[in-house]
Amino acid sequence: MSDESENSAQPVARRGSRMFAPGEGPSPDPAGSHFERRIRSFQPRRSRVTAGQAEAMLKRWPDWGLDIDGKRVLDLREMFGGLPVVLEIGFGMGEATAQMAAADPGTGILAVDVHTPGQGNLLGLADRNGLDNVRVANGDAIILLREMLDPAALDGCRVYFPDPWPKKRHHKRRLIQPEFLTLLATRLKPGGVLHCATDWEPYAEQMLEVLSAHPDYENTAPGGGYAPRPGFRPLTRFEGQGLDKGHAVHDLLFRRK
Repeated sequence: MSDESENSAQPVARRGSRMFAPGEGPSPDPAGSHFERRIRSFQPRRSRVTAGQAEAMLKRWPDWGLDIDGKRVLDLREMFGGLPVVLEIGFGMGEATAQMAAADPGTGILAVDVHTPGQGNLLGLADRNGLDNVRVANGDAIILLREMLDPAALDGCRVYFPDPWPKKRHHKRRLIQPEFLTLLATRLKPGGVLHCATDWEPYAEQMLEVLSAHPDYENTAPGGGYAPRPGFRPLTRFEGQGLDKGHAVHDLLFRRK
């Protein structure tokens, strides 16, 4: 089934409904009340799941999906067969994630999002293209990092086009903050790279400022500043729309010391 036909299929359920039996699909609120209710950097999008996305979820979620419930520590070596693992936070509909997984089958991608249609779409892409180096995690990436990953478990982290929270009063919701960077540093191996990309100029400036000031990271760009888009990061549909509007896209690649 093509992406176009899948995305135009009859919608079958809303995000947040109990459309899947336990273990067959993502939970509406996997961490429940186990952890404090803090300010979150993401806004759940409660759009409908197509029949194709639901079918992919039912087929692949039991093997390739997991809820971020904070109740166990993941064995990434077992999960990915010993491959180095990169965490991707926020993958949208998963097209770029699938492209990167196909281009680099020797790297495992642990892809986190809260958008059920995107989760189903990525699982469908992975299934159709035989991408067994992708796992889809549902829930809050902070709980995943803090409660479910061992120290130095990750070889890298990707944060592409996170919500910029443009209003000043919402800046505290932005993901790339000193506290997040400190937590992530404990889960990155020395030499692991955090790769961020955004088309929102003020957020890019904040990212560069907080990353440059953080003692656990060093800029890989010669002379500091922003880096050219590396060849392994696909030009996404969202990014293309931004470029068409005249937005400048900034990549930042910082290495864990």
